[in-house]
Amino acid sequence: MNTAGWRALLLLLLLLGGCAGPDTRDAGSDGPPSSDRGRIGSQPTPRQEPLSRYGNHSPYTVLGKTYRVLPSSNGYDQRGNASWYGRKFHGRKTSSGEVYDMYQFTAAHRELPLPSYVEVTNLRNGRQVTVRVNDRGPFHDERIIDLSYAAAKQLDMLGSGTAPVRVRALTSPQGTTTLAAAGGFRPWLQIGAWKDRDRAREIHLLLRRSGLSSMVSRFESAREVFWRVRSGPYRNDDEQAQAIRRIQQLGLGRPQPITLP
Repeated sequence: MNTAGWRALLLLLLLLGGCAGPDTRDAGSDGPPSSDRGRIGSQPTPRQEPLSRYGNHSPYTVLGKTYRVLPSSNGYDQRGNASWYGRKFHGRKTSSGEVYDMYQFTAAHRELPLPSYVEVTNLRNGRQVTVRVNDRGPFHDERIIDLSYAAAKQLDMLGSGTAPVRVRALTSPQGTTTLAAAGGFRPWLQIGAWKDRDRAREIHLLLRRSGLSSMVSRFESAREVFWRVRSGPYRNDDEQAQAIRRIQQLGLGRPQPITLP
């Protein structure tokens, strides 16, 4: 099927699925505005926000592939390809229910909680931009983030349509909003995820020697394999709070409460 055929099919799927569901658009350079003079907004400042009512359901399935929303943006740091979307989707609803404004610094991501804030670096030229993630996509294995027109212009990637980037999560002074915080007590703690299996194993053994239950699990994202270390389950808030303090004393940072599927 040619590109026009795929776009027509994906648009039909989106209409059938409703505006609040994940956006199955063909994420890419669909065209800049004729003029943006005086219309581009300011880059956002990370702040703590409640999770969006829409777009955080996990797991969810698009075009036969299942995705899971991360319990938190904390520690997210990935490299891959970025694309962008412009006037074709300007004024339409995003997966979070907000209206897409191509002149604002926003982005779509498959796994980060909505909303999240990330710093995107164009690895070709070193230019950086801060964006607020409020949409789902891009649903292409070779891409990890879909940027608004304003963000793509800041990174000087409008002409190429895609660019190799680094995507790093940013936190507000008040911390991050997590799925755990929205969902009440969750019996497991996620310590972190590492590409190096041996490093994940070292963390696992450190936790066990400290008297904390732990396990290592394999996770594949954007064609990369990570090894996640989790501790639990915990029976109540007090027991979990004690474990969090102990994990921080070990120099492992603050773990994120999660519920395993």
